[in-house]
Amino acid sequence: MHDDEIIKLYFERNEAAITETEAAYGRYMLKIAYNILADTEDCKECVNDTYLKVWNSIPPHKPAVLSAYLGKIARETAIDIYRKQNRSKRKPSEYTFALDEISECVSGKENTENAVDAKLLGKEISRFLHSVSGQSCAVFTMRYYRCDSISDIARHLNMSESKVKGILHRTRKGLKKHLIKEGFEL
Repeated sequence: MHDDEIIKLYFERNEAAITETEAAYGRYMLKIAYNILADTEDCKECVNDTYLKVWNSIPPHKPAVLSAYLGKIARETAIDIYRKQNRSKRKPSEYTFALDEISECVSGKENTENAVDAKLLGKEISRFLHSVSGQSCAVFTMRYYRCDSISDIARHLNMSESKVKGILHRTRKGLKKHLIKEGFEL
């Protein structure tokens, strides 16, 4: 079933929308959740929560790209679950590894000023990513947005793990330089 047909089912409040979403994107959302949570049961819970959030948000929202919409909600839901569970020590996941890597570019300090600047920072990172090669942007996005492992990125993009690591290192270094130039405190 095509995305527009699935979205139509949501607008009709037809429960088949969930079944069709699961058939088309269930594995995709599980992978996103697993990269962050690293626990199969937590991932299933996350995906079920995602279905509920999607059911409650369509309508009124009508996503232009259903896969991106689902991926965003699954990612946010998984991060919420991760944060809740992180209070009691859990096993590390690709999310924790990715956060450690990117921390050299973006501060994790929480304060009012940083909260206000978060949207500006996001826009600036996006602007930076538009200025790098397509390959660097893809690798960076797969690692730090989707939280894919180095080996998964290498396999997906048909390159060696060392090349992926090199691209990530250079891109992080470039991002850090760009953000400092634009006046962000790191």
